[in-house]
Amino acid sequence: MTMSNSNIIDLCSDDEMGRSNIKKCRREIEPGFDSASAPSVCPTPISRQFWKAGYYEIEQGQRCKAANQYGKNHMRIHPMFLHSNATSHKWAFGAMAELLDNAVDEVQNGATFVSIDKISTPRYGTPALLIRDDGGGMDPDSIRRCMSFGFSDKKSKFTIGQYGNGFKTSSMRLGANVIVFSRHLKSRSLTQSVGLLSYTFLRWMGYNNVVVPMVDYEFNSSARTFNPIIPHNEDQFSSNLTMLLQWSPYSTEEELLKQFDDIGDHGTKLVIYNLWLNDDGDMELDFDSDPKDICINGDKALSRMKANQHVANLYQHSLRAYASILYRQLPQYFRIILRGRDVEHHNIASDLKYLQFIKYMPQIHGNMEVEIITAIGFLKEANTHGFNIYHRNRLILPFWRVLRIGTNSTGRGVVGVLEPDYIQPTHNKQDFEKTSLFQKLEDRLKQMTVEYWNKHCTLIGYQQVKRCPSATSRQQEPPYSATQNCADQPSLLNSGSEYKSSRAGLIKKRKDLVDPPVKLQHAKRHMGFCGTDDVQYISEQPENSVEDMMQVSEKILLMQENKKLRLRLLSLDQTVQELNLKVQQLKDELENVQKHAGELENELTQTLLESYTLNKYEQHVC
Repeated sequence: MTMSNSNIIDLCSDDEMGRSNIKKCRREIEPGFDSASAPSVCPTPISRQFWKAGYYEIEQGQRCKAANQYGKNHMRIHPMFLHSNATSHKWAFGAMAELLDNAVDEVQNGATFVSIDKISTPRYGTPALLIRDDGGGMDPDSIRRCMSFGFSDKKSKFTIGQYGNGFKTSSMRLGANVIVFSRHLKSRSLTQSVGLLSYTFLRWMGYNNVVVPMVDYEFNSSARTFNPIIPHNEDQFSSNLTMLLQWSPYSTEEELLKQFDDIGDHGTKLVIYNLWLNDDGDMELDFDSDPKDICINGDKALSRMKANQHVANLYQHSLRAYASILYRQLPQYFRIILRGRDVEHHNIASDLKYLQFIKYMPQIHGNMEVEIITAIGFLKEANTHGFNIYHRNRLILPFWRVLRIGTNSTGRGVVGVLEPDYIQPTHNKQDFEKTSLFQKLEDRLKQMTVEYWNKHCTLIGYQQVKRCPSATSRQQEPPYSATQNCADQPSLLNSGSEYKSSRAGLIKKRKDLVDPPVKLQHAKRHMGFCGTDDVQYISEQPENSVEDMMQVSEKILLMQENKKLRLRLLSLDQTVQELNLKVQQLKDELENVQKHAGELENELTQTLLESYTLNKYEQHVC
């Protein structure tokens, strides 16, 4: 089949539409594609394995055209970039998280849920990934920006998305093709759009730039039907529709438009198909091990792990576990639905034993200081350690290990949770930019881990063995050397312990219970060079060391209540912001309704006046 670029929407270079010839080709048939019949444009078949799908030859003529075509200097985006751009996601669940982020960002536009499920493509019966939300949806202009690179409508400081690249990288990481359905309602105008971003289509059609077939419809209230929006000419709409029906899982326009039935007045649906295979030739996503979950294929022991393992040991293998900790908090009315069942939100901080809240004040932008609160404690059941670092409510680094556990076990089981919004994540939102601010944060977290371990390790069965420096080394040290490298040490906000004394009901007050500033100086004097004391495992712990760590029962209750109130206050603050946003949206809608009512009233008045004049004229004639 021979097609002209004039019939396709070219998001990379609209001024070149109609100037390149496309060779005849056949589309890939799934499954069981016969590579022997592949066109000359693509000398090698498209690999279904993601990490091999980017390797194919580019014709010599196409290489020459890219830099300077028809005397115009501009950048072109080759289809190969879709694949290379998606390689930023080493982990399939990291790509899935980007698509969930887009739905969560739609909370400000009224979204109440996002649903992830497995479906079968109607044309071939092969597995596909379905992601649907009831957010505001996208109008024809917005969906074109979504399909383009680097355009983002998200300017709020509360949204997760920033770069305008997440949809492309994540969808192309999960499968070779994605078709987008979106419906949008604004100012009594209801539109719906369909767009196809297909690596398979671009490869086999021989395009040397990224082209996206797309069609739009607008609701006709009088006819109660959706009519095509034709911005240029009918031939362009017809050609785009033909490409959509040929390369998508839907073979008729009726079947294509039927996909909007479960969207309602507004929302977006993604169908990702031709899902990638792993190196063993199996599908990368496992839909069969657990009918209520999506797993990473190849984890044979996952079912056994799920029975008795903490989320810390499951999140790398189970999407349900990962989604439960992906957001620090969500509105109570917002649901993440995975394969028909709600994902229960999991607060890691609530699992920690001997919980403390530690703050420090890093300097950013000159002398400006920000306050960072870190919840830290022991998570002994998970047999892990590290910090869960969020950014704008989204988990970037789960259980990030700032210390290597050596033979002395320092830091074993210590887990923390914090949200430093002043540092920036990388584009794939799986790491942070390695700036000086991030390096300082890493240093602080190392200090926190060592300090917390040295103070609380005896509570979980370890003994602190301190090495006293020799007299010679003490004489060689300059004054205050024990604290000179510990500037800006984290300060203690509050702490709690969960020790049950073997002496029934015996709780002894500590004589050295002092205010946090005094505690900080006490810690500096006894930590040596920022705290690197050796710790050894013992089967029995000394009675005195335990008594030294015990807290007054009233203080424990107060701190636990304080923790609950803090979490409740944060939730209420976010609820207030969401309600204020909804109030403003309702005011805007009311204003539009009142305006429309005024217009209708004027039309009615004019109609009555014309009717009255006509009646008078008829009476006069008679």
